Amino acid sequence: MTSFEAKVYQVVSEIPKGQVLTYKEVAILAGRSRAYRAVGNIMNKNPDTKIVPCHRVVRSDGRAGGYASGTPEKIERLKKEGVLFDGEMIIKNPR
Repeated sequence: MTSFEAKVYQVVSEIPKGQVLTYKEVAILAGRSRAYRAVGNIMNKNPDTKIVPCHRVVRSDGRAGGYASGTPEKIERLKKEGVLFDGEMIIKNPR
């Protein structure tokens, strides 16, 4: 695992229930502001979704984005955690 991957996993593991960050926000917090696509690839390789809640990382356009178990499952998990939606668009909770 690279140091950037470790930092991404750390950032994502600290996202509280009911909150989301975009791939770009995770990249910025991990120290590489333009590496948002890399964040997506790292989330795709997530070894433990209980420790690293990758479903809390979403697209900048307000949609949930991809998920290993499918986008509908990602949306359902986010809703159960209290993330609000308007149709398929996330109403981002204030931090």
